Amino acid sequence: MTVGTAADRERLLATARSVLVRNWTGASTVPSRQQYPHQWGWDAAFIAIGSAWLSPRRAARELQSQVRGQWSDGRLPHIVFHPDVAEDAYFPGPAFWRSDEAPAGPHGIRTSGLIQPPLQARALLEVVRHCRHSLAARELARRAFPALAAQHGYLARRRDAGGGGLAAIVHPWESGLDDSPAWDVPLAAVQPPPGGVAPYERRDRRHVDPRERPDDAAYDRFVQLARAYRDIGYADDRLADRLAFCVEDPLFNAIWLWSTHALAELAPLAGADAGPYREAAAGIHHALMSRLWDPERRRFLPRDLTTGQAIDRYTVLSLGPLLDPELPSDVAATLAADLGSERFHGPAGHGVASTDLTGRDFDRRRYWRGPIWVNLNWMLARGLRQHDKVEQADLLDATTLDLVGAAGMREYFDPVSGDGRGVHDFSWTAALVVDILSRQGLT
Repeated sequence: MTVGTAADRERLLATARSVLVRNWTGASTVPSRQQYPHQWGWDAAFIAIGSAWLSPRRAARELQSQVRGQWSDGRLPHIVFHPDVAEDAYFPGPAFWRSDEAPAGPHGIRTSGLIQPPLQARALLEVVRHCRHSLAARELARRAFPALAAQHGYLARRRDAGGGGLAAIVHPWESGLDDSPAWDVPLAAVQPPPGGVAPYERRDRRHVDPRERPDDAAYDRFVQLARAYRDIGYADDRLADRLAFCVEDPLFNAIWLWSTHALAELAPLAGADAGPYREAAAGIHHALMSRLWDPERRRFLPRDLTTGQAIDRYTVLSLGPLLDPELPSDVAATLAADLGSERFHGPAGHGVASTDLTGRDFDRRRYWRGPIWVNLNWMLARGLRQHDKVEQADLLDATTLDLVGAAGMREYFDPVSGDGRGVHDFSWTAALVVDILSRQGLT
């Protein structure tokens, strides 16, 4: 379906708005009512970006709700649990994570102990830009800035496991791209305990076709890794030695860099000095280029810090550094060309696949092993615009709208057929549709 007429666009916008209204809990927005009944980290950032067009106040509450779960070490956890949701509604739930027992865990609110891509400062900047009055913008920035500065400080101080200026992730869930083939090699090195992984009940397949979810072997390793990090009290010293999974991810770090630039813009509004954030952004940029850019393969690749080796799997993670506004023009041109090539943009032209369509790891149905995601389309379009690839960015936005217009507000999409996959009424899909349409002048 082509979302071509004004009426088509109005209907799509109305549908997106209704999804956000239905998934609003009164303090935050759940990604979906059935599958994800709590608040997730980078979901909240995407949701705030879209919601800001409808209500800057509600968008601000979205971010403030997540910041309530911040730990004393500065980390923003990837899940903030709603206390009125049953323990067995989602696994791993609060009893698994035991945040209340962790030395740095928050008081009075239960969270996970992992993190996710740090998009919150970028989202705050977007929300501030929607405030009608400069006084309101300054007040919002002043209130939220310290927490986000602490989040970035945590990444710089506690997660630079490689010592080169990039943040390491200690679990595939921290990447946001949980089941990406990029994690197959480091996950394969995770050895199950002699007696096997302690029993647990998966709940992620209650509402979604199991063929679209991670397989049991991968999930066992996910659970084992999370338990291992929990059992050392979520300590971040000697990560590459103490944990079986420790990786520098180009997309995670590109988002960190993009948000660091946002902090530099927010700093004057918050009464802070922008200089340290500009300096930090320059450092992350240098580290991305020196540690993760492979000049022979002409792509960014994750680095496994337990082995010191690059992970040679070509996935959408490698395109993430388009978010770096200082990326050399020849590198940006290479990434833009790959984004539009048969590797990531199939003959049907539905959007950017999450894994190389021509590779052996591609699976058109399974979660992050092939499907298209609206949040990745959206971020890559933003990255393209930063490098003056405006026509390509506009085409990607139009493709996203057509995809959602045909298949609905789904969690992800088949890159071959365009069919919707995962859950229905997915919040970040709706929020980013609102953002795309609104930026095009439909309000």
